[in-house]
Amino acid sequence: MNDTLTGSARSAEGARATPTPPRPVLPVAVLALLVAVVCAGAAALALWSLHQMLGNPAAWVVALLAALAVTALLPVVPAVRAFGHARSRARLLAENRMAAARHEAATGREHAHTAMGYALAVLICAGLIWFATANDGAITETFLRWEFLKSSFADVLAAFVVNVEVAIGAQLLVLVVGLLVAVMRLLPGRAGRPLRWLAIAYVDTFRAIPSIIVLYLVGFGLKLAEVPVFRDLSPIWLAILALTLTYSAYVAEVYRAGIESIHPSQWAAARSLGLSYGMTLRTVIVPQAVRRIVPPLLNDFIGLQKDTALIGVMGVTDAFTQSRLTASNVFNLTPVIVVAVLFVIITIPQARFVDRLLTKEQSRTGRSS
Repeated sequence: MNDTLTGSARSAEGARATPTPPRPVLPVAVLALLVAVVCAGAAALALWSLHQMLGNPAAWVVALLAALAVTALLPVVPAVRAFGHARSRARLLAENRMAAARHEAATGREHAHTAMGYALAVLICAGLIWFATANDGAITETFLRWEFLKSSFADVLAAFVVNVEVAIGAQLLVLVVGLLVAVMRLLPGRAGRPLRWLAIAYVDTFRAIPSIIVLYLVGFGLKLAEVPVFRDLSPIWLAILALTLTYSAYVAEVYRAGIESIHPSQWAAARSLGLSYGMTLRTVIVPQAVRRIVPPLLNDFIGLQKDTALIGVMGVTDAFTQSRLTASNVFNLTPVIVVAVLFVIITIPQARFVDRLLTKEQSRTGRSS
């Protein structure tokens, strides 16, 4: 009986030691090929719709459309390669080479997933082309008329300078006011309690009120009330003031998060050296906190930059206001697209700069991006 139990245990142990074969690759390869072919067909139909909308395009345009159609077929390549890895997996399994079979199966699935990912990207692009060419190109006629773009570009660009000036002025003030509000909210002890309450009230209030309402109230209310100093300010300075009031509340929270992220030992070490609370903040805590908050700070500045398109409610002729005036004259929205493109041009480099700072910070702290 003991021999029987020993044999059963050995059989169970041998069964547990038998490696599990890798998952089959052929089903996912077939699916990837079908997805790639369907998406390429959708792209071909979208490009044909674009060709029909253009009427009789030039030869180089036809060549470009043909090149795009061929490019849409590229996801088929990794899908076909997945079939080759599926055959290699089956052959290696027959030869009982389990490790190599696992490698081939993983590589085949990776090729299949790559094919599906790129095919879906082709499908999205095809959908955008179809949307632009739908209804005999009504979308293109409404938003992308070259003659209106060319005629309105100079005026819109000149007005866009106002948006840039307001954004830069507000950003400089926000850096200072936001830090002051954050320091007020972090004041310790009973003596700082009233200032903490005021800082909390300011942050909660201006984060709750939409920017356009603050712009309207500041732009017209201060002049109607004839408040000294403010009644003599130009609309541009009033716009800077309104955006400063709104975004200082957001930036104050960013500053506060950065200051509170500094380890308490930094405070203790600085105070043990005889530094006052203010000197500790100025020389030890704030410099470390600022380095950590640069990415979220720039994100808030991107939002501020976009909100400069709202200053038209104050009577300021900015890029958006100028584009609306031009669009109402030509009964076309292409001038508004010019404003959108200008904002994209100045925003994307900032977004990539934020990503670079995040990657650099993650590398410095030993975290992977």
